[in-house]
Amino acid sequence: MNIKEKLLEDLKDAMKAKDTLRKDLLQIIRAAVLQVEKDQQITLDESGVFEILAKEHKKRAETVTELAGSGRTDILEKNKAEMDLIETYLPAQLSEAEIEELVRAAIAKADAHSARDMGTVMKVLMPDVKGKADGKLVNTIVKRLLG
Repeated sequence: MNIKEKLLEDLKDAMKAKDTLRKDLLQIIRAAVLQVEKDQQITLDESGVFEILAKEHKKRAETVTELAGSGRTDILEKNKAEMDLIETYLPAQLSEAEIEELVRAAIAKADAHSARDMGTVMKVLMPDVKGKADGKLVNTIVKRLLG
């Protein structure tokens, strides 16, 4: 069962169980997937769906950060619960050591020597880490190893 089928099955289960948080979140995610497929006239593969999941997770993380001191515990708790739910669908995130290993391999493959070659390294690297690692962390490691 691929990720899109799993999302649909879980949506049906959430509807039957009357789990509104899960149902609402899965509807948002499925709508985002369908919107991208319609706009770009493509059928998303697993990595494309994982990318959308990562974006939805990031949105909620930013909301939690913004509302941290606001006293709006209802919204904070809802977003944290949604983040936890999204994490169950995301692939396991790479550790910093694993990312560094992939960065070193990409630097060697791209024959990069300085920070000027960062774009080339990122082009080689991103297909391997897309959806499996935070882009900011990857960027930081590439800068550190090239600089």
